Amino acid sequence: MAYLIKNTAAIFSPTQSDARDIRISAGKITEMGGNLQPLADQSEQIIDAKGCVVWPGLVNTHHHLAQSIMKGVPEGLNQDLGDWLSSVPYRYWPKVTPELMYHAARLGLYELLRSGATTCADHHYLYHATTSPELEDAVWQAADELGMRMVLCRGSATEVGSHQGMVDHGIAPESLEQILNRLEASRSRYHQSGGDAMRKLVVAPTSLIHSSDPDGLRAQAAYAREFGLGMHSHLLEVNFDEVQAQKKYGMSAVDYAESCDWLGEDVWYAHLVHCDDHALSRLAERGTTIAHCPTSNCRLGSGVARAIEMEKLGLPVTLGVDGSASAESGSMLQELNMAWLIHRAMHGPEATTLEQVLTWGSRNGAQLLGLDNVGELSVGMAADLVLYDINLPRFAGVHSPLTAPLMCGEPVSVKYSFIQGRPAIENGDVCGLDEAELTARVQESVAQLIRG
Repeated sequence: MAYLIKNTAAIFSPTQSDARDIRISAGKITEMGGNLQPLADQSEQIIDAKGCVVWPGLVNTHHHLAQSIMKGVPEGLNQDLGDWLSSVPYRYWPKVTPELMYHAARLGLYELLRSGATTCADHHYLYHATTSPELEDAVWQAADELGMRMVLCRGSATEVGSHQGMVDHGIAPESLEQILNRLEASRSRYHQSGGDAMRKLVVAPTSLIHSSDPDGLRAQAAYAREFGLGMHSHLLEVNFDEVQAQKKYGMSAVDYAESCDWLGEDVWYAHLVHCDDHALSRLAERGTTIAHCPTSNCRLGSGVARAIEMEKLGLPVTLGVDGSASAESGSMLQELNMAWLIHRAMHGPEATTLEQVLTWGSRNGAQLLGLDNVGELSVGMAADLVLYDINLPRFAGVHSPLTAPLMCGEPVSVKYSFIQGRPAIENGDVCGLDEAELTARVQESVAQLIRG
């Protein structure tokens, strides 16, 4: 299907900022301009975008979709990361069936779509010695049904480790042989290459420091690089990573990562909150970058990443919503708004600009994930775009319409969302999803978790 989007209030484009119309055909942006005319053969659908601003679809570079059914667990509300991991995600991990995972993934992707996201990198780590493949399949299925661009970051643990969660709840880790065999099965079945792939697989041990052994990390790095897969993990979310790296390996967390072949331009880490100058220097020299998750870092009291310094050192900052058990909104727009504000609170009003943060949340994220044809509104790029309706009372007083959604934050109204040229949201409704049915299934899932 082809589409002509007309009469927008503004379009965020680095190449045609004065354009007001966009033509979409065969999954790509084929034309942008000021007064595009419908095709004579009437082969395209006309969308009147009056009162809407158009952005590239937002790209979430770190999530835990399974946690969408673990929001606001009372025991974890006032705990730091270490205690929270045991009280919330690790506590419920053994109880997550493929059916619960499917409903959790649908909810998480629904929330992302509603906030303007079109790509999700999900750090899915619910793998243990007896995990069935259906648990991972449920994530791919949910993304397929909602038309979401999915990057599945395949988590793993080869030892119980120094986080108490696996110990407290009797979770048996995988063997390295299981990890590599299961990675190969997923890669063969799901992974796509190319700059506009709808499915990508990433090698993503859950924690380098706490639940992985050095030889296993090197083997996973070798596998990733043999097949051109991205590499991802958590690092330095809290200072405990640094303490344990020094205690277990006699070196800093970043130096340990490098010794295990886990630095490079094909690697990114979530959080990187507790980076000292040496860590920043090594990351910059090796081109290893960040999925910045400010909402979750605030919620757990972990701190604020040195994202502004990272960018000045040449590292492209990207944004992730993290899991909804520690960032209950699950909204990419919330993450953009928080990123814009929190660095200003620390460093002054010139620390971040709206356009800069929007680029973090779109083009930078797409390039990081190997989606070079995604994340920018220009002719020839994949048609991943979102139409925010700002013809609403809360936006009526805004003098800068293009960035109104970012400035004002949630709630927003997405009128249309396109992924690879196909509608994911149409006239305000998420395609292929019944909200009442989703709500009922999620409520049942939460009740099932509580019952055990």
